[in-house]
Amino acid sequence: MKRFKLSYLKSFTERAERKLKDIVSTIKSAEESVRESYSETIQYLDSDDFVKMILLDASFIIEYFWKNKTLNWTDEDREILEPWLCNRMQMDFILLENQLPFFIIEKIYDIAFPSLSKNNPFIELTFRQFEYYNVQISQYSPSTKILHFTDLVRNFCMPPSERRLKGKSQKMMEICSAAQLVELGLKFKKRESSNNINWSPLELKYADGVLEIPRFQLDDTTEIYARNLVALEKYHHPYKDEAYITDYYTLLSFLIKTVKDMDVLVREQIIDNWLDGVVATSMINKLSGEKCFNIQTNSHYHKMAEELNKFYTDRARMTYYVIMRPLKREYFYNPWRGAATIGGSLLLLLTVTQTVCALISVMKNWE
Repeated sequence: MKRFKLSYLKSFTERAERKLKDIVSTIKSAEESVRESYSETIQYLDSDDFVKMILLDASFIIEYFWKNKTLNWTDEDREILEPWLCNRMQMDFILLENQLPFFIIEKIYDIAFPSLSKNNPFIELTFRQFEYYNVQISQYSPSTKILHFTDLVRNFCMPPSERRLKGKSQKMMEICSAAQLVELGLKFKKRESSNNINWSPLELKYADGVLEIPRFQLDDTTEIYARNLVALEKYHHPYKDEAYITDYYTLLSFLIKTVKDMDVLVREQIIDNWLDGVVATSMINKLSGEKCFNIQTNSHYHKMAEELNKFYTDRARMTYYVIMRPLKREYFYNPWRGAATIGGSLLLLLTVTQTVCALISVMKNWE
């Protein structure tokens, strides 16, 4: 990868409208702010090495994003355009450990290409690069503020502020699985776009025995993608009422405990699963982190969990009264009647077994 970075640094400096020393000076002036975004291991780099690292990484990102927008690829880019490498780089761009502060990449872009940045701001290139994750088709604006690419991808998942339910986090008991809920009559439904609203993946809706969940895909990149968003929330959104992604995967892990649960959601076209059922189920459960009773979750999911638990309890009680109570009243109203019922059932079972054995014997003799 370093070979590509050096090649792209060369093309970056050749295209730049400002001298390299001006770009380096820009990085140096922001060095203290940039260092604050890194772990202690970076702090040991001296100033020159730190500036070189930022310049090399930022120029590669800028050139790659620009080529992706303009499709101005050269013969030298042929290797980097291999599908497997493109997919790997796209995942590398959202790894939390790889992040450069967005502001420094944008600053370098604006300094290097002042005329270009007016009509093609770097935020536009970034939105285009990560458009696959932009399921709500969010629009950028000059005032859009993001920490880095991982933060942008998280923002793409978040409901808009006007649809984001406010409230303190609350304790939520574990809920029944999808298969258990279906057995008692709950319906799962894919939540479709409506009234020009593209729902966030996090916007589940429960009403009148129907749980609507926006469609999502599980593939071999899902775990990396999800783990980085969960890690981002852990360090940058530590308050429980802000950990929307973490809460989402916790709720999914309650609903999907077995392959049977996974099959329910696949059948209803809520999950587009490209993995083995066992692998997919295990992955969902691992993504929830430390799942335990009385977990903290945002108020919206807390209320939904309460409603689902109430649905299950009410239906279970109804099933008991509709089916079991008449049986108890008819066949087990006193110990003698209960013993007679059990004895009769055993006699019937033995009779059926004897009949089956006799039929098997006759079939063998006939052969």
